[in-house]
Amino acid sequence: MEKLKRTFQNMSLRKSLACYIILFALLAALLVMLTENLCQRGIDAVYARYPDERERYYLVDENGQRLGESTYVYKQEMELPQEAKRALGLLELLPAVLTPVYAAACTLAAALFFYRRKLKRPLALLTEASGKIAENNLDFSVEYDRADEMGALCGAFEQMRAALEENQKEMWRAVEERKRLNAAFAHDLRTPLTVLRGCNEILLLAEDGQERRTAEMMQKHIQRLEGYVAGMSSLQRLEDRAPICAELPLADLLGTLKDSAGVLCAQYQKEFQFAYQTASARLSMDADIFQQVSENLLSNAVRYAKTSVSVTVREADGGLLLTVADDGGGFSEKGLKNASEPYYSEQKKGGRASDGDSGNHFGLGLYICKVLCRQHGGWLKIENRDSGANVTAFFSEKMPKR
Repeated sequence: MEKLKRTFQNMSLRKSLACYIILFALLAALLVMLTENLCQRGIDAVYARYPDERERYYLVDENGQRLGESTYVYKQEMELPQEAKRALGLLELLPAVLTPVYAAACTLAAALFFYRRKLKRPLALLTEASGKIAENNLDFSVEYDRADEMGALCGAFEQMRAALEENQKEMWRAVEERKRLNAAFAHDLRTPLTVLRGCNEILLLAEDGQERRTAEMMQKHIQRLEGYVAGMSSLQRLEDRAPICAELPLADLLGTLKDSAGVLCAQYQKEFQFAYQTASARLSMDADIFQQVSENLLSNAVRYAKTSVSVTVREADGGLLLTVADDGGGFSEKGLKNASEPYYSEQKKGGRASDGDSGNHFGLGLYICKVLCRQHGGWLKIENRDSGANVTAFFSEKMPKR
């Protein structure tokens, strides 16, 4: 019995469905036969309650002996009460009515049994697994011990999950290795830079004009290298930082943003436009992350804007969208793809450079924004418009699992 059960469990979906259909078709036929038998018995019972009072005629021989059974020589309707006639009509109608009902019910039952026995559990497993993968949770396994098509599908899904888990672990190992390398590089550069700065300060005291100009040029490059090391260190801290969210009044958050942007645009003598579309009075956010991203985007926009910068804030998709636009030269085609990558910088005539060319962030400004947005469950999008560029940052109220 156990072997038969196991064989049926491992049967292919097509064969299983055929078995269920045949099984329930036989059940429907059995029900039809049973119904017809019961109805016929009911009809016989109705006639048995009312004796036949019609005249019967017999055939007899010369001696008056009866030959055969009685019969009617002409059609004569048997008189039955109205109640009996209704009962007979119902009993004669029932088989015709119930036959399609049995067929439909058994077909539905076959489909339900097929779904419950062969599809329900593997589909639930795959749905649950898909949800976990969407939440970036790969610490589970898809186990389904049937040898049918759904078992093969679950096995393939498990292989995909295992491959994703291994790729994720490899990616984390690479990220951690890069972090350690950056930290070691930044640490090891500090000592020689300190020595160079000290020597250069002595050279700056020289009276010879040529030596002094050389020392001043060296000082600028030393400051640039020190800024590069500081940027690497700050990036390391930002990547390890976890968002600290709190319910914040949107009016205060937007007011601070508007004031800061207005001051920055006035400093660069740019026109400033501010718009917002928010329905909520409060929002769960990390104010420091929001302010740091907005300041980076604004400082980047005012450097490349010709005359104006605009800021738009609106609620969408369970979070906050911040869009900073300028009327500058926009991003190059390569810049659209790589401007938010670390240490990326380029300069094209008539076009837009990444923030790495400003000497302040060394190609880290937009990358820092992208890292902070991701830590806040969001994203960073860079695009060109008819005149200038748009950079949009999204901050989600739903924090990703770390």
